[in-house]
Amino acid sequence: MLPLRSMYAGKTSPNLMLGLDDPDDAAVWKLDDDSAIVVTTDFFTPVVDEPYDYGAISAANSLSDIYAMGAKPIFALNVAALPTNIPPQILSEIIRGAADKAMEAGILIAGGHTVQDKEPKFGLIVIGLVHPDKLLKKSAVQPGDLLILTKPLGVGVTTTAIKREKADVASITEAKKWMKNLNNTASEIAVDLQLKAATDITGFSLLGHAYEMASSSGVRINIFANDIPFLSQARKYGEAGYFAGGAADNRMHYSKFIQFDKSIDEVMEMLLFDPQTSGGLLIACPKEKIEQFKELAKQNNQPIWIIGNAEVGSNIHVE
Repeated sequence: MLPLRSMYAGKTSPNLMLGLDDPDDAAVWKLDDDSAIVVTTDFFTPVVDEPYDYGAISAANSLSDIYAMGAKPIFALNVAALPTNIPPQILSEIIRGAADKAMEAGILIAGGHTVQDKEPKFGLIVIGLVHPDKLLKKSAVQPGDLLILTKPLGVGVTTTAIKREKADVASITEAKKWMKNLNNTASEIAVDLQLKAATDITGFSLLGHAYEMASSSGVRINIFANDIPFLSQARKYGEAGYFAGGAADNRMHYSKFIQFDKSIDEVMEMLLFDPQTSGGLLIACPKEKIEQFKELAKQNNQPIWIIGNAEVGSNIHVE
């Protein structure tokens, strides 16, 4: 997917805090000195077989962009493209899954739109609010920051194994659990600690999104491969070659910005380029606040892993 932000460069407004020219996860429009509206949309084809789970995962994925900006969602709209022969009960289950996930996030789905298409696609438009001074951005990473990841990687290779009917029941259940998890708690901790930089890990992979943070912040990001969490069967499915086409696309586009230690094998490289669905947040945290972040995460049952740091320089180094 090509970025749209370059198509309309220069067309802006004083109220547009973040838009097409920025690499961030949502558009941000300043309403006044105390509030800004955050808007995002995302939708995709089914990644699991169960319609209810598909709707819930799609909703969690769409909401994630709001949380990655440090915002709170206030309502959402459904977006669906569906074949004409799809049974009504399947559509009903997709929408029910999304509605239940939205309710878990404390919001309502207030409407939406459907069109006909040959392959199902579903997602949400989500509207959120944030104080302009509490916005989380990709471009605010500072040298010395530690990088926190809030969900394991390996969703892309696992869902590809699911599509090829090669995944076992336990790994399917594991992948669905993580994809349906909301990123709200980690976002709230980051805002409470007055952190400045975050993104969510989705289609451009851990390395692609980390590079967006590094390039827009003007820093070098070091990734510690041995500290990265993966779904339990991700390595196995990777060794079997169950990578989506997006992993190869990510590798082709971003590899020139990334230096790998010789100890990193090809399977690990591809897992780090693996496109994620409803992945975790990648949060930059100053060293002096990391113990506070750990304590708040523990109190709120929020899993976190410290997987890297930032320093003076450019691009990405994987060690």
